[in-house]
Amino acid sequence: MSGAATDGLPPGRRALAAVAIAAAIAVTVLDAAMINIALPEAARALRLRPAESVWVVNAYQIAVVGLLIPMAALGEIAGFRRVWAGGLLVFSACAALCALAPAFEWLLLARVAQGAGGAAVMALTAGLVRHTYPQAMLGRAIGTNAMTVAACSALAPSLGAAVLTVAPWPAVFVAHLPVGLAALLLGWRVLPRVPRQARAFDGAAAALNVLAFGALFLGLDLLLHAPLPALPCLALAALALWALVRRELGRPVPMLPLDLLRLREVRLAVCASACMFGAHMACVIALPFHLHAAGMPVWQVGLVMTPYPIVLGVLAPLAGRWADRGGASAWPCALGGVLLALAMAGLALWRPEGPLAAGALLALAGLGFGCFQSPNNRTMLASAPRARAGGAGGMQATARVLGQSLGATLAAAGFTLAGPWLAFAAAAGLALGGALFSALRR
Repeated sequence: MSGAATDGLPPGRRALAAVAIAAAIAVTVLDAAMINIALPEAARALRLRPAESVWVVNAYQIAVVGLLIPMAALGEIAGFRRVWAGGLLVFSACAALCALAPAFEWLLLARVAQGAGGAAVMALTAGLVRHTYPQAMLGRAIGTNAMTVAACSALAPSLGAAVLTVAPWPAVFVAHLPVGLAALLLGWRVLPRVPRQARAFDGAAAALNVLAFGALFLGLDLLLHAPLPALPCLALAALALWALVRRELGRPVPMLPLDLLRLREVRLAVCASACMFGAHMACVIALPFHLHAAGMPVWQVGLVMTPYPIVLGVLAPLAGRWADRGGASAWPCALGGVLLALAMAGLALWRPEGPLAAGALLALAGLGFGCFQSPNNRTMLASAPRARAGGAGGMQATARVLGQSLGATLAAAGFTLAGPWLAFAAAAGLALGGALFSALRR
């Protein structure tokens, strides 16, 4: 049965499809977080400077951010299930190649290819959810996926450390392979067969998209520690984006979803998402440094940080269910932005003598982000035409990744100029921006 011909899949098949989607999400989240844990050991083994080892992460991220929107378009043209499964297969195969890479250069090539596979999975997840669930359950499904991300993000550091205690660093690349392969086999059988769109894939637009968003990500990453090469990257990104928009204007179904951005609800939700994920990333990067500088031991840092993903993971499905019941999503999203901003401002003013206060502020941050994420993502998906679910999902994922890049840049700028407190202040400003964009949707 096609997931597009009816309002979602039948209940039994829907549950299996939800398991496959969640498992694929878990694999991509675990891969990114566990590799971060293994970077120091990988740098020692490969005799790399820390700045060089970071390219194991950057190579993957550049491929992902550049290919999210083209992969979403390819899914609409070639079939969601086919492109999602192909991406998960490439992701898993390249994870094995990363573990077997004989040299750093080969590892980087494998990570770029793995990023292409990861982009296909991430870009089409939201569209598959749209065709798997009925409209009345869309927020619940988005909230469940957000809970999966939060749980995996919380577990990944411990899992990565456990893998490294019993195996060398390449094992972190393949520890999640059984889950990925199981998701691939199950998903191929049960995911919805979405009707394909009769249009050609625009290779030139895809190349401009890769150039624009890849150069933007690279320019933001280099901006503080290497401004001379960063500025040409940002200029190239602006030029490529201008050329891409000029090419796509007037097309009925553009690869860059300008048709969706013309919808006020979608446009404001995208802007709010970029702001809130920027605030989230600035907090995640600055927080360990802030707590270590306060003299906390590692175990206490872990305990203080735990409330954030727990509250977020618990609240996200509840907020999604509330949005499904017909509640206006603008005000919960705006409230979430305000709560996250208050938490970030509190962390900027926090003093080392209050670890319980830091934990309470992080619980408030989880409450704010949990109120925001599911209703906002539901707005982006539900406001777009069903036939453009792929474009909406690719745009949603791109806004998230670019927001995270902006947050990382602001966190680094805070460290450089004044310390972690400035990074939290910048995060508070971004969260208020997310609240404002959300309120404008009313």
